[in-house]
Amino acid sequence: MRLEKLVRDIKTLKIQGAERISLETARALIDIIKESKARTVSQFYSEMLKARKEILSARPTEPCVLNTLNFIFYNALSDNFPELVKNFLTRIEATIKHFEDSDLKISEIVTKKLPNNSVIFTHCHSSTVVNALIYARKKGKKFIVHNTETRPFFQGRKTALELSRAGIKVQHFVDSAARIALKKADMMLIGCDAITSEGKVINKVGSELFAEAAHNLGVPVYVCTNSWKFDFKSVFGYELEIEERSKREVWENPPKEVYINNFVFERIDPSLISGIISELGIFKPEVFVQEAAAHYPHLFKAFK
Repeated sequence: MRLEKLVRDIKTLKIQGAERISLETARALIDIIKESKARTVSQFYSEMLKARKEILSARPTEPCVLNTLNFIFYNALSDNFPELVKNFLTRIEATIKHFEDSDLKISEIVTKKLPNNSVIFTHCHSSTVVNALIYARKKGKKFIVHNTETRPFFQGRKTALELSRAGIKVQHFVDSAARIALKKADMMLIGCDAITSEGKVINKVGSELFAEAAHNLGVPVYVCTNSWKFDFKSVFGYELEIEERSKREVWENPPKEVYINNFVFERIDPSLISGIISELGIFKPEVFVQEAAAHYPHLFKAFK
């Protein structure tokens, strides 16, 4: 069943990136609906809730997936069975279109923002950033990219590979050489996994360290993200848990006296961020939060 494979692939990091996980979630729900044997409103809605619960269990700290599911469930209920199914399919199609349209809007904004003949620094792998840079190159912008390898899974290699295949020159740096990479940069461009109500951006570990270095060097820091990565729970004081993965990913058999820290993400202070680039435009972190809340009421809707 596609749902079981989706959950497994998310847990094993075969599917990575908040937006990709959200898109695959939407597509999996279409398959579930097509395969459903439900014949009543109650049966169908129970199936949808069960699928929702299983998907969220695979990535409990992922606001984008939660917001995607909330959008699909938002105002979809109906006492009429055929209408209920139609509502869900309509919401899923709208979800997929949202991500596709948002990606294009972000790419257009980044293209206008990029200085010609510039050096762009990026960290880890963000499909939003990669797509925007490839789009900018196709539109005639000239630039090179400095990027980090991003241990322990080397997601930076994926970034370098995808950009180089698109004809973009890349200089690849080990993580500890990021400050050297930033010294010649004109802009730091990264993605994000979540944004809190205080405007803090949560992204791959190392992001705040590099943002601080960029800030000290006078390099502007821009975050490219879909607005659905806003974490509505943070409005009520909940802190998004910073995921820590197995120590074996860093060191297979360390001495007993050595404890391995393997944090996946960290919070970037909003004072270090020049702007958040989303489908809504470019805004300072605190203004972005207000804009997201105004445009997407489902971000504040919780479902059991």
